[in-house]
Amino acid sequence: MKLSAVHLVSLVVTIVLTMLPGILAARKIKSADDYDVGGRSAGAGLVAGSIIGTLVGGAATVGTAQLGFTLGLTAWWFTLGSGIALLVMAAFYARPLRRSGLTTVAEFLVTNYGKRAGWLATLSSSAGIFFSIVASTLTALHLVAGIFNVNLTTAGVLIVLITAGFVFFGGISGSGMAGLIKICLIFCTIFVGGFLAFTDSGGWQGLQAAFPAHPWFSLFGRGMEDGLVSLASMVVGVISTQTYVQALFSAKDSKTAAAGCVAAAVVIIPVGLPSVVIGMFMHAQHPQISSIDALPLYLATYLPDWLGGVGLAAVLLSALSSIAGLSLGIGTMLSRDIISKLWRGATSANLLWASRFSVLTAAVCAVIFVFFHLDSSVLEWNYLSMALRGSGIFLPLTFCIFFPGRVRASMGVAAMAAGIFAAVFWKYISPWQINSLFPALFYNLIFLAIGLWWGRKE
Repeated sequence: MKLSAVHLVSLVVTIVLTMLPGILAARKIKSADDYDVGGRSAGAGLVAGSIIGTLVGGAATVGTAQLGFTLGLTAWWFTLGSGIALLVMAAFYARPLRRSGLTTVAEFLVTNYGKRAGWLATLSSSAGIFFSIVASTLTALHLVAGIFNVNLTTAGVLIVLITAGFVFFGGISGSGMAGLIKICLIFCTIFVGGFLAFTDSGGWQGLQAAFPAHPWFSLFGRGMEDGLVSLASMVVGVISTQTYVQALFSAKDSKTAAAGCVAAAVVIIPVGLPSVVIGMFMHAQHPQISSIDALPLYLATYLPDWLGGVGLAAVLLSALSSIAGLSLGIGTMLSRDIISKLWRGATSANLLWASRFSVLTAAVCAVIFVFFHLDSSVLEWNYLSMALRGSGIFLPLTFCIFFPGRVRASMGVAAMAAGIFAAVFWKYISPWQINSLFPALFYNLIFLAIGLWWGRKE
């Protein structure tokens, strides 16, 4: 990308201003509880901001435009499915989770299925979240290298440093405030870009003339099964993710937690559409470019320099704040569910720094992993991530919500183990070529149904 001085100035100023809330929030952080759940005092706006800040990442912007460049409307499934998942979470999960007064998904499962369930939940959720961090890191690496004209190694170092600025000091509060700023930037830039791309394409008639109806204007452009798998992966994955549940735990009460979910859903659902339109526009105008560059190249080329710089900052911040928020989820689980159990004499200050360095470790490991998968697809990592998280957590968590204390603990643990095994090994052991999420959920359901019928052993 060839950026002007105006591009670079507006981009850097936007990034610095967005990082400031996270750094300033550090002054209020006195304990691990402040860092992980903000002292449980967040309003609906901050809850929504924490969810948006993580969920609207590289996949929702650059990844959606990348798939829109290749296949069109089917790329909308990521943000559409995310919004549907949040509405389901608001209706059935937000209130009981917040009323529990806990901090991690694993702790919630332990109350019903025992300590072994906690270890399995931490393993499954951490692995799944890690692949989401990989997706956003893949986006951010290309963006940082292209925007600042640096090599990939330098880009990786910058990603880790900016991620630290978001949550290393400020925790969930810094992540939430950055999320609110970021979504404002996206509405001011990517939505403007989507509208301009739509009009420059000749409106609806121009797009229809340039692209055949299938697959470009169908949500099921890759087939009915693929679309349903995408939706199921998002619903199952979002509800099972520590980072989004952690935002609910930070709310001041259960009603606020549910309201924050609904607000986040209303904002997230439409976010993917302008990215899809921009991807299609760039396919029509510049079919020779790499698909992952569709959105940033559009912002740098077709918007005024000052607005293009802000837009590039918004896209970059989408990826970076997503890395930060997801890393916070892993860091919280590692510190709360593993380090605190192994380090019996740890003080609150010790656990605070354990959370911070766990966040940093997750981000560094993701950067290293991405260097071995530079040409992979952003959305594919996200869908894998959602499936892996949901395979061991979604139905066991759901049974805890709807049938509290009624499932035999051993069967709950067996359901989690069977689901994780199916998610990882299904494609190697089965002759049926179906997405591993569905057999994982099937095995979950078998053991949980047996456990419910058998009853809880007192």
